[in-house]
Amino acid sequence: MSDTKPDVPIRPAATILMVRDTPAFEVLMVKRHHQIDFAAGALVFPGGKSHAGDEDPAWEAHTVGWDAVAPEKRGLRIAAIREAYEEAAVLLARDAATNAPFAGDDRAAAARADIEADRRSLIDLVRELGLKLDLSALTVFARWITPPIMPKRFDTWFYLAKASEEQLAVCDGRETVDAEWIAPAEALALQEKGERTIIFPTRMNLQLLAEASSADDAIARAVARPLVTVLPVVERREGGGVLVLPPDAGYGAVAEPLSGIG
Repeated sequence: MSDTKPDVPIRPAATILMVRDTPAFEVLMVKRHHQIDFAAGALVFPGGKSHAGDEDPAWEAHTVGWDAVAPEKRGLRIAAIREAYEEAAVLLARDAATNAPFAGDDRAAAARADIEADRRSLIDLVRELGLKLDLSALTVFARWITPPIMPKRFDTWFYLAKASEEQLAVCDGRETVDAEWIAPAEALALQEKGERTIIFPTRMNLQLLAEASSADDAIARAVARPLVTVLPVVERREGGGVLVLPPDAGYGAVAEPLSGIG
C-alpha cells in the first residue's frame, strides 16, 4: 500500500448525501454487497462512476437547473442522481408539466434493474414519465481525489440534497444489500463500536455532516464553506505512514494511519 501507482487512471465519480429531518436529521446510507470489488460490506452514500450517458447533450431538455450549472459539472450531477436512483430507488426529479417533486411510481421502480444493467437509459425513462431531473436540488458538499497509493483512483464530487418525503429508499440487491436512514453521529458511533464498516472518506464526510443540526443547516454550511479539493498526502511519521488532509478543507487536523485505510 506504500507504493505510488502513477499510471492508475483517475475516473470521474459522484456521490450524494441525501438528508431529511423527519423523524430526525438523518442521511441515507447503503451497505455495499460483500462480493463487489470496492468497499465491500461498507456503509456508504449512494454513488459511483460517471457513465457516458450522463454527458448526453439531450439532457438539456430533461433537467431543471441546466443553465445554472457549469457545462463540465452537469454530467456529474446527473451521475449522482442516477446512482441514487439505481442504488436506493430515490429519483430526484420534477414533473415536467407541473414542476411538482416526483414521488416515485411503479414504472420507475420496475425500470431500475434495466437501467443499472445498461439495458435501458435513464433519459429514456425520464422521457416516458414526463419528468426532469432536478440538478438544482444538489449542493456541492466536497470533492475528493483518491491518492496515488491506491489501486483504483476516483475524482469524486460529493453532493448534498434534501430527500423527498414521498419516496422510499430501497436497496438494489446487487451493488447494495441494505438502505438505511441514520443520524450521522449515530453512524459514526456504530462504526467506533465495530457494528458498521465505514471507509475513510465516508467517515470524514459523515463527521463534517454531523456538525449540522438539520437538512437546511447542512446545506447552508456547505454553501458557506470554501470548496477545497481533498487529495490526501502520505507522510511518514513515527509509528508508520499516515494520510494527511489539507488543513483548510474543513475536516480539522487529520492524520489517518495507512493501516486503517480500507
